[in-house]
Amino acid sequence: MLNHPNLAVVGATGAVGMEMLQCLEERKYPLNSLTLLASARSAGKNISFRGENLTIKELTPESFSGIDISLFSAGGDISKTFVPHATAAGSVVIDNSSAFRMDNGVPLVVPEINPEAAQNRPRGIIANPNCTTIITCMGLYPLHRKYGLTGIIASTYQAVSGSGAQGIIELENQTRSLFNGDPLIRKIYPHQILHNVIPQVDSFLDTGFTKEEMKMLHEGRKILNLPDLAVTCTCVRVPVMRSHSISLTAIFAETPDPAVARSLFSGYPGVKLMDDPATGLYPTPLDTTGKDDCLVGRIRPDQVIPNALALWIVGDQVRKGAALNAVQIAELL
Repeated sequence: MLNHPNLAVVGATGAVGMEMLQCLEERKYPLNSLTLLASARSAGKNISFRGENLTIKELTPESFSGIDISLFSAGGDISKTFVPHATAAGSVVIDNSSAFRMDNGVPLVVPEINPEAAQNRPRGIIANPNCTTIITCMGLYPLHRKYGLTGIIASTYQAVSGSGAQGIIELENQTRSLFNGDPLIRKIYPHQILHNVIPQVDSFLDTGFTKEEMKMLHEGRKILNLPDLAVTCTCVRVPVMRSHSISLTAIFAETPDPAVARSLFSGYPGVKLMDDPATGLYPTPLDTTGKDDCLVGRIRPDQVIPNALALWIVGDQVRKGAALNAVQIAELL
């Protein structure tokens, strides 16, 4: 791959697309050129990048001529339609949707965990994992390397920004309506999100689990190269603006020592320990919002399951859970 590639961002006006641009700028990604692509509705608008105003172009099948790397963040339907055009033009695609994650010919990459997978891409596509899966795996991987992960029991606490801008707007509007004494309107969520938690993220399957919950199983197995990993997960939407939290019981092949487990995070890239409950020190969503690192705390022996630790992991799902991870994959190239 070129040292200074021609790079395109598809979905540049969305929340994750804008975050990708911020990451590219902050990390001084070496570019030859940057092309911003979005719908016809956004075409012609300008976005500032490195002190210059870049004009957004309409996404078309012909948009990828001369593009070396394409960062897609425009939804699964857009990816299914336009990724084939990008790869046919010779562009390597880093796709943030779920469209290709479980394809055998598409690596699913978290750079701190399986960077080597990015080099084997027969279809010219690298998939960005689900945001909650990324954050969970970041907290588990240092422990897995030491003790051998065999199972996960997880409950997630997912911010409204995981639903995109409309999720944030719905929470803000309901807060404003409550203050003004107006009716609380819901459009995005099946129930009121203000002052509530909703034990449903994505649609339900015949098994009673949701699609989001099954991503933790299937994507976790692929990222960690653990085809027999046992996973059960409940995903919950909470009235938090940004950053997802995960409560975990992690089960290992060997008996973990909590003190040793805490030491494993020292110096490990992308994840930090924040674990001193006696002084009120443990991660919260506000601690990670806008930050690159995932935070881990409340590490303790599980009281029910042998060879298990209970722990709490928090990360910014717009940043590490989406935009930053994609930019890091582009850095691998």
